Amino acid sequence: MGFTIGSSRSIRDIRSVSRRRGRSSECTAVAEFTGLWGWDVVPGARATGGACSCGRPDCPAPGAHPLDFAPEVPAGATLDAVTEAWAKHPGASVLLPVGRAFDVIEVAEQAGRRALARLERMGLPLGPVTATPEGRAQFFVAPGAAAELPRLLYRMGWDDPGLDLRGLGPGTHVTAPPSDRGGRGPVRWLRPPELDAASEPPAARLLLGTLAYLAHRSRTER
Repeated sequence: MGFTIGSSRSIRDIRSVSRRRGRSSECTAVAEFTGLWGWDVVPGARATGGACSCGRPDCPAPGAHPLDFAPEVPAGATLDAVTEAWAKHPGASVLLPVGRAFDVIEVAEQAGRRALARLERMGLPLGPVTATPEGRAQFFVAPGAAAELPRLLYRMGWDDPGLDLRGLGPGTHVTAPPSDRGGRGPVRWLRPPELDAASEPPAARLLLGTLAYLAHRSRTER
């Protein structure tokens, strides 16, 4: 069964088919990422009892990295294709490669929540936003933001090296809800994907001033 990226009918189709066929909520979530939002997905490791499911006793990032032996599920994959892929790696966490459909700007969760509320009041375009169990808020923005971030911050007068704000770009991955991250707990949506924004995340420059200001303010309040 195929799905059209960006169709509200596709959301109903994916969830309806998933219920009828007894598919896991994890497969349903991955199918929405690939079939609706146009994101590639990578099966990731999980941490159990402090050990990583990749099997390496010296793993540097237990439960927080892609499984080297698991091929990614490409954007556009249907629910059937996702289910077949995930059956080979049951229990894998859901990771999204950064630097393709989006980059990420990450700040402390408290600052991120404040920024999100302010940006929504201002009516600025927003993409998805997640909150990690480590207390970080991750804003999905247009690709290329991570490479441009130092220059953009400098131009805005926010070139403070102590500013708790960083960009994630190509070669990195973020854990997608509802997956557990490193055994610390699930990642949550602060702002879930929407049909009109997930496939075209906003330019970083539209959000950066507010994010930098509230990251700075949160630091001074501590």
